Amino acid sequence: MAEHIPETNHSWEYEGYDPGQERLREALCTLGNGYMATRGAAPECVADAVHYPGTYAAGCYNRLTSDIAGRQVENEDLVNLPNWLPLRFRIHSPQGDTSWFSPDSDALREHRQRLDLRTGVLERTVKYEVDGGVLAVRQLRLVHMGDPHLAALRTEFTAEGGWSGDIEVEAALDGSVTNSGVARYQQLNGSHLVHVNAGDGGADTVWLRCRTSTSDVRIGLAARTTADQAMAEARTAHEPLRAVQTLRLSLTPSGGPRAVDKVVALYTSRDPAISDPLHAAIDTVERAPAFTNLLDSHRAAWRQLWRRADLDVPGDVGRVLRLHLFHVLQTLSPHTAELDVGVPARGLHGEAYRGHVFWDELFVLPYLNLHLPEVSRALLLYRHRRLARARNAARDLGRRGALYPWQSGSDGREETQQVHLNPHSGRWLPDYSHLQHHVGSAIAYNVWRYYEASGDDEFLHTKGAEMLTQIARFWADSATYDAETDRYRILGVMGPDEYHDSYPDRLTPGLDDNAYTNVSAAWVLGRALHLLDELPEPRRVELCERIGLDDRETALWEDVSRKLRVPFHEGVISQFDGFGRLAELDWDAYRSRYGNIRRLDRILEAEGDTVNRYQASKQADVLMLGYLFSPSELAGIFRRLGYDLDDATWSRTVDYYLHRTSHGSTLSGLVHGWVLARVRRGEAWTYVQEAIEGDVADLQGGTTEEGIHLGAMAGTIDLVQRGLTGLETRADALWLDPVPSPSFTEYGFSIRYRGHWGVGLRVRPGRMRLSVPPSDMSPIEVRMRDRVVSVEPGEAVELRLTAP
Repeated sequence: MAEHIPETNHSWEYEGYDPGQERLREALCTLGNGYMATRGAAPECVADAVHYPGTYAAGCYNRLTSDIAGRQVENEDLVNLPNWLPLRFRIHSPQGDTSWFSPDSDALREHRQRLDLRTGVLERTVKYEVDGGVLAVRQLRLVHMGDPHLAALRTEFTAEGGWSGDIEVEAALDGSVTNSGVARYQQLNGSHLVHVNAGDGGADTVWLRCRTSTSDVRIGLAARTTADQAMAEARTAHEPLRAVQTLRLSLTPSGGPRAVDKVVALYTSRDPAISDPLHAAIDTVERAPAFTNLLDSHRAAWRQLWRRADLDVPGDVGRVLRLHLFHVLQTLSPHTAELDVGVPARGLHGEAYRGHVFWDELFVLPYLNLHLPEVSRALLLYRHRRLARARNAARDLGRRGALYPWQSGSDGREETQQVHLNPHSGRWLPDYSHLQHHVGSAIAYNVWRYYEASGDDEFLHTKGAEMLTQIARFWADSATYDAETDRYRILGVMGPDEYHDSYPDRLTPGLDDNAYTNVSAAWVLGRALHLLDELPEPRRVELCERIGLDDRETALWEDVSRKLRVPFHEGVISQFDGFGRLAELDWDAYRSRYGNIRRLDRILEAEGDTVNRYQASKQADVLMLGYLFSPSELAGIFRRLGYDLDDATWSRTVDYYLHRTSHGSTLSGLVHGWVLARVRRGEAWTYVQEAIEGDVADLQGGTTEEGIHLGAMAGTIDLVQRGLTGLETRADALWLDPVPSPSFTEYGFSIRYRGHWGVGLRVRPGRMRLSVPPSDMSPIEVRMRDRVVSVEPGEAVELRLTAP
C-alpha cells in the first residue's frame, strides 16, 4: 500500500505506486509558471483509466458543440495542448519486440515521487527488474519559472545488479490528445486540436504545430533531445500526429548513469510580441542552455519568488499550506501580469469546470494584493477588458450597467452550461447557476480591496471606477421597489448556495431577496457613491459624461443602498425570502443511508426529490458576509440598511446555518472556519482543518484529480495571513486583531503594503512583532483594538496582545 510520507515543510512525497491514487497525485504534482502548467503524469504513460497527462496554457480556450440529451450544447474549454512529456524506454531488440516499461507492468520494483516545493522540481525514481538485474531510472522535471515558454525533463538510466545491455529511448511530442480528463464530460466533444503537423529540425530537434478548431489559436512546440554520451543510434521521425526522436544507449554497471535531456519550448498566437509560434518555439529551444543551466536559473527564479511570497507556519499544517501556496504561485505567477487571463477556479491542473473563471478571485486576490499586486491588477484588467460584454449582458436583460457572467472564459460571455449531469441518476438537468449575479459584487469588492492594499490611485480612478459604477448601476436597476414595505427587492437570482435555484412551487427559476446578494449589492452601491465623492473633479466629470451618470441616478443609488430588503426569520438572517418556510431535512437519516452527503442535491434528485424543498445549503451563503466583512464593517452595512445586527443575532445566524450545511464545496469549510474564528474560536479549527485537507485528502471524493481548487488553496493561506491576524487594509491603515490558533502557536510572513516591500509580521503567544524595511516611504499606521501605532521605515515594534 502506497502512503504519503511527511518529511519537511519543503517537499511533498509519495512512496510506492498506487494506480487508484495516480490521477490525484498527477494533479498535486503539477508543475507550472503562470503561463503554462503540466500535470505530474509519468512520461512513459498515455492517457487511460489510470493516467492523464495534460498541459494547459493560461487563457487558451476553444469552443465546441455537442449533442446532449437531444439538444445542441455549446461549451468553451481550456484546451489540453499537445503533450510534450512522452519519453518511454525498453530493452533494445533488433526485432523491436520488447515491451515498453511502465509503472503498471509486473517488472516494477520501486517507485517514488518527490516534489521539491522550494525549487519547483519534480523528482521521480523507479526501478525495474531486467534479466536478473535492475534498471534504475531517475527523472527530474521542471516548467521554467524564469522563462515561461520552457520546460525540461532529465532522465538518468543506471544498470544495477550485474546487468548490462542496450536500451531504446523514444521521446515524442504528441498532438493526438483530446480533452477527456473529466468522466462526466465524456459525452461532450473534446477534440479541440486540428491541422496537426510534425517535423524535425535536425539530428536532435523535432517540432509540432496545430490550431484550435474554432478560436484559431496557433500552437507551436519544439523539443531538443540529447544524451550525455555518444549514442549507438539516434534518429528522428514524424508521424501524422506525433514528432518522434529515438535514441539507443549502452548501459553497464561500471558506466554509471546515462542521462537523456529533453528541453521543450511552447508558444501560442495569444502571446505578446509573437509572429509565428512555431518559429519562436524552434528558435527558443535551439538557443536554450543545457539542462543543468536551466535547472540553476529555474531554481534562482523560485528563490526570488519565495522571498516575496513565503509563509512560515510550523508542522504538518505548514507543509500543506506551503503546497497550497506553491500551486497558487504556479497558476498566478509574475508572468501572469503579462497575460490577458482571469483566475481559473481549478488552476491549470486539469479540465474540471472547463478551465472557467468564476468568483474564486474573491478568495485569491486578498493574498496576491499583499505579495504580488501587479498580478492582482492584471487579473482585474481581465475583467475590465470584458466590461463591454458585461454591459451587453445587462442590456439583454433590459437592465442598465454591467452583468458579469458566473462562468467566464475567453471573451467574457456567459459560459455556464445549459445542462449538467447528475452522476447518481445519469440524468442531464437544467443548470440555472448563471443566476448568480453576485459575481459582480465580488469583482467590485476585489477592485476596492486591491486599491486599499496597493494605494493604486491611477487604477481606482480609471478602470476601477468604471467597473464599480457600472456594477452599482446594474444593482440599482435590478432593484424592484415595494411600496408596502418601503423597501427594494432583488428578485429571481441565486446565492452562493448552489443547491437552491428555485422555489419548489414555482415554475420559473430564481429566488427572491437572497441576503448575501442584497447586502453585498448595498455595499457596492455605497462604495460607488463614496468613490464618486472622492474622485478628482476632472475625472469625476469625465466619468459621468462617459457613462451618462447624473444626479437623478446617483440619488436612486443612495436610496437603494439604504433600503434593500434583508429577510429574517426566527431571529436569524434568512438565506432568501421563504427559506424558513422550507421543510427541515432529516440529516441523521441521510448520513446513515449515504455516509458522505456533501452532494446532497445529487442524492435527492436521484431519489426523485429536490433539495429546493429543504433548509439545506451546499456551502456558506449568508455566512459569506462574515467572510467578506469584519464584524464592525458588517454591522455598519446593516445599520445603513436600517437593521440592527448585534452580536447575538449574528451568533444565532451562524449556529442556524452550521446545522443546515452539507459542505459540498471546498470553500465551505474555509468560510465557516474564518467566521467561527471571530465568533467561537474553539469550534473554528475543525472547519479550518477540513479546508486545509480538502485537496490533499480529496475530501470531495475524486474531484481533485480533475484540477485543484485554487480558491480554497489560496483561502487557507489567507486564513493565516488575514484571518488569524485580523489584518485589514482600510482607511489608510493596517488593522490587526490576532486570534490564537490551536494548531500552531507561532507563525510569520511578510507583505507588500502601499509601496513598502517586506513588511514583516510574526505572531507568538501574547505578542506580535511588526517590522518595516528601510526606505524613504511614509510611516505605516497600525490600528489595534486598544491602540494606534505609527511604525517608521527601518523600525520594528513588539506589540503585546490583550484578550478581547
